[in-house]
Order: sequence, then C-alpha cells, then structure tokens
Amino acid sequence: MNFRSIEKEARFSTEKMQKINLFDTRNFFCDVYGLEPGQEQKPHSHSGADKVYYVAAGTGVFVVGEEKREASAGEVVFAPSGLEHGVRKPGDSRLTLLVFMSPNPNY
Repeated sequence: MNFRSIEKEARFSTEKMQKINLFDTRNFFCDVYGLEPGQEQKPHSHSGADKVYYVAAGTGVFVVGEEKREASAGEVVFAPSGLEHGVRKPGDSRLTLLVFMSPNPNY
C-alpha cells in the first residue's frame, strides 16, 4: 500500500508556490501544493485533462473559467478540461491543496 501524509509532505517557500508529487500514474497524478500569503497559480488550462483542488488547510480564491470564488478547508473545486483555472492565496495564512489531474498530462 502506498501511504502519504499531506501534512508531512507539504512544503512552503517565500519565493514561489511549492508542488510535491504524491502519486503519479498514466491515469492520474496527485500533488500537494503549498502557497504562502500572496502567492498564486496563474490561470492556465489543460486540453484533455480535468483537475480537482481539495482545500486541506486555509482559504484560497479560485478561478475556473469566468467564475471566481473563495474555498476553505474541506471544500473541493473542479476545473474541467479546457477551462482556464488558477488559485490565489490572499490574507496572512498558508494554503495547502491536494490536487488531482486525470488523465495525467505528463504521459
């Protein structure tokens, strides 16, 4: 069994958002993202792959297509293939995200 701890694996840097891969197969990947206050993942899109953000800790502002909204710990944001999506961390606390993407665009 492959077992990982989100809390232990999450990394943070004042220089830029951190991405740590937890699982990676041809079918999907699962990363943990660590954002410090003021950091963001700029809006971008993926053709042929869906993305799910699970907010493990903190609050972020998510953009998916034309929609923008805040999501907090325990909430999930879905970004369908082809739509621009991104996240920004306002405020003064950290944001930890569990991010899934399928199919894996790296294969």
